[in-house]
Amino acid sequence: MTHQHTLDALPENIHWGFHDSTLTPVLRIASGDSVKLTSWAAAKPEDLPPDLSLVKPGHLEAMEKCTKFGASHMLTGPIYVEGAEPGDVLQIDILDVSLIDCWGYVGVLPLRGTLPDDFDRAVIIHPEIDIQRRIARLPWGTEIELAPFFGVMGVAPPQHWGRLPSIQPRKFGGNMDNKELQAGSTLYLPVFVEGALFSAGDGHGVQGDGEVCITALETGLTGTFRLTVCKDLNFDYPFAENATHLISIGLNEDLDEAARIAVREMIDHICRRTELSREQAYMLCSLQGNLRVTQTVDGEKGCHMMLSKTVL
Repeated sequence: MTHQHTLDALPENIHWGFHDSTLTPVLRIASGDSVKLTSWAAAKPEDLPPDLSLVKPGHLEAMEKCTKFGASHMLTGPIYVEGAEPGDVLQIDILDVSLIDCWGYVGVLPLRGTLPDDFDRAVIIHPEIDIQRRIARLPWGTEIELAPFFGVMGVAPPQHWGRLPSIQPRKFGGNMDNKELQAGSTLYLPVFVEGALFSAGDGHGVQGDGEVCITALETGLTGTFRLTVCKDLNFDYPFAENATHLISIGLNEDLDEAARIAVREMIDHICRRTELSREQAYMLCSLQGNLRVTQTVDGEKGCHMMLSKTVL
């Protein structure tokens, strides 16, 4: 029998800006259980809206009590999944993603983003979020449709890697900023430590492929995740799928290498699911795979390939 758990974004449930395999789990669950967790926007005090009455008291309390290390991501977790061991794969079914704040922010910072030398002053805006209509209203009047997702979803890194800032995505997942990982999709992450130690945060109201100015629409979210230990998948790199597509993921400082990783990963997964040779899978990727730039701003850049399941 499976259970649904709730994990609130209380200070004791948050690690701010880092991944660390030595963190004490804040929740233990059985494989196959689901967790509804809340995560505050990845914000520094100066990123908050001028009207602080818009900011939930729990967010302000977390900013006051939690110690920031590395990046601005307020990550909820880690969650210990019973039975998970190094070499396993954690299957993360993203069952729901919901907006919780009526504000978000978008910022430009000097020496950051895709054009680090082109913008020499910090600029921030605070779009209004209409939760019911699922739109954001930009300061110049444009309304855009929202498509919320968690920018950071990850397990703990290998213990010998030590404490890592949460800005760079790596083999354990983390700050992948992949807008395809919305409700209804499934993410697979290789497990490196006992219990997997899953955390999530960095809520995005909407983001384009690339996340070029360094932020998406940063905002608070609630998500429901079903976490299942898989013993027979043997994945050593993040992979995802939704109802219609396979989604391979490549991460590297060099965007060309990130693209190569995404293509290699898709070839491997095609061969796992079909009787095609690697050469045939490579040709299918060229004919039907759509290679996209995930993000170019996190140090480790990202590419992902989308392949329709109908062509398998």
